[in-house]
Amino acid sequence: QVRLVESGGGLVQAGGSLRLSCAASGSISSIRTMNWYRQAPGKQRELVATMSSGGSTNYVDSVKGRFTISRDNAENTVNLQMNSLKPEDTAVYFCNIIGTTGWRSNFNSWGQGTQVTVSL
Repeated sequence: QVRLVESGGGLVQAGGSLRLSCAASGSISSIRTMNWYRQAPGKQRELVATMSSGGSTNYVDSVKGRFTISRDNAENTVNLQMNSLKPEDTAVYFCNIIGTTGWRSNFNSWGQGTQVTVSL
């Protein structure tokens, strides 16, 4: 079983920055995709940023130029640097990692979620 633990959420004023981290533990053979999702109250969960095994990235239009997803291979960690935050970025942020375990089975693991609140 692959477990994900998130950190770095909090309260910030509009225009500020936060850095989210997601550390994976367990027997991991390979990682195919690392994703960050968010869910605001009353809204559906939204894919915010994704990074493939090859390092290519994609972002939802609303965060392009402001958010950056990165990966620390040695630590099996995925980060989300969020700059120029806006009140509409307020949500619970979830990391999601898809890959293969050391026992050659597929996994699709989720973090517990971390609250990001952006005030005016």
